[in-house]
Amino acid sequence: MQTPVLIVGAGPIGLALAGDLGFRGVPCTLIERSDGQVIQPKMDMVGVRTMEYCRRWGIVPWVHDAGYNRAYPQDCAWVTGLSGYEFGREVFPSPQDEKYPPQSPQKRERCPQNFFDPVLRRFAQQQKGVDIRYNTELIEFSENADGVVAKVRDVTTGEESVIEAGYLVGSDGGASVVRQALGIGMTGEPTLTYTTNVVFRTDNLEALHDKKPAYRYIFIGPEGTWATLVAINGRDQWRFSLVGDETRLTLTEEQMRAAIVRAVGRDFEFEILSMLPWVRRQLVADSYGTKRVFVAGDAAHLTSPTGGFGMNTGIQDAVNLSWKLAATIQGWGGEHLLATYETEQRPVAIRNVAEATGNLKRMLSPRVLSPSKEIFEDGPGSEAARIEFGNQYTELMKREWFSIGIHLGYMYEGSPIVVPDGTPQPVDEVSSYVQTARPGSRAPHVWLAEGKSTLDLFGKEFVLLCFAPSAEESRVLGEAAARRQVPFKAVGIEHEEARRLYERRLVLVRPDGQVAWRGDELPDDPLALIDTVRGAVHGLVTTKMDTLPLAQQSAV
Repeated sequence: MQTPVLIVGAGPIGLALAGDLGFRGVPCTLIERSDGQVIQPKMDMVGVRTMEYCRRWGIVPWVHDAGYNRAYPQDCAWVTGLSGYEFGREVFPSPQDEKYPPQSPQKRERCPQNFFDPVLRRFAQQQKGVDIRYNTELIEFSENADGVVAKVRDVTTGEESVIEAGYLVGSDGGASVVRQALGIGMTGEPTLTYTTNVVFRTDNLEALHDKKPAYRYIFIGPEGTWATLVAINGRDQWRFSLVGDETRLTLTEEQMRAAIVRAVGRDFEFEILSMLPWVRRQLVADSYGTKRVFVAGDAAHLTSPTGGFGMNTGIQDAVNLSWKLAATIQGWGGEHLLATYETEQRPVAIRNVAEATGNLKRMLSPRVLSPSKEIFEDGPGSEAARIEFGNQYTELMKREWFSIGIHLGYMYEGSPIVVPDGTPQPVDEVSSYVQTARPGSRAPHVWLAEGKSTLDLFGKEFVLLCFAPSAEESRVLGEAAARRQVPFKAVGIEHEEARRLYERRLVLVRPDGQVAWRGDELPDDPLALIDTVRGAVHGLVTTKMDTLPLAQQSAV
């Protein structure tokens, strides 16, 4: 068979890529060696940027209704045990009660992978031309000037077949067959911790202890931070993670049961649904692929789950790569466009993976600092010691809990398909985020009317936002786009808050929602602008100094 794009691996990244390609009118084939059932969800937080993509795809209600108890509190607490002392907690409302941040029309959602994968599968399957094949594994592939030839096998029958594709994308996890076949190495820390996860079921765990309900408990003992417990569905299923050491011991079910009982502080009835030993890593692929073969998601970057950046960074991979594949296949993408996938996304991965490791080190800091024995006892100074320790740890952990800057503040600095305007790069913050329409950044959100965000204007084409609309400028840039068959629309906006936030009279936004160019007048050669943002040339467009505010001219 033949397909424009063959995707290997139907986790959330592969499903999102397949769905977004279908959303853009590009047929694709997605293969997955398993049956698609998720026994051990590897993620549970859908970040605000991913939810903005879900809004674009029209599937936000599906996420809300996927299965997580949206009335369950999302507090994070650090304790000696559920029947022991509580050092502190960060209080968060339930998903249904959490307010939207002012910078977005969406908010983060709790939707573990066993709920989120079916949502993305449903989205992908509803797109015309998307073919999903489970129980199908990649055996080998070869790349030539015209495409990729892949041999695949049906794991249930053993039958082999050949798929010819224009492009191949490996979203096949940390042990990616595609990445290894390309000989791509990974740089970073291969081993941060050895951890064993257990997903177990029990009725009304909250009745077995005196702590307020929480989404996540961190257990701290004399040896330091030794385990975590997460509400995996907000009802009766929990994920217990026992943090190991460098000995990499293989733990038995009996040992894991004993650890869970220690954490709860009493013996109780529970059913172990699955066990999984795994390794936390801090790795980013040295390359994101070749001319026709690419890697995305865990195949491109491996990160500690502390912070919830892994899957969400992978969804950014999928959306970034999708519109560029679509542009190339549909004939309007330039010869340099696909190479910018690595140029733009790899630095984001390096940034996010490093931040996750910092979160892990902060969470595990009691293992290094050796907390005073006093905080585990009932001596005369114990309560004061617990308060002091709890306050310090609570302050330390805030960086992980408040990270909107990681999710929305990424910048494609130096990208050859982004036209700089001479303004200085903003400080890359973690816990705060100031919206900016500076080229390379996510186009800002503003409510234009009830229920209508500026973000709702973006998705399938380049969009020229015109503040103080000019039919002539829209016509000129539209004609340049038409000459290159680039999908384009112009939108006039008469909204004072949006005008102030976007800062220029004309702003060109890419199909993925990132700003490609802005200015107070069109450049002398509009066709050169179109050729730059579609990846046909390298940096032929510059912004005139006289279009910059005087303060910024002096900065340049």
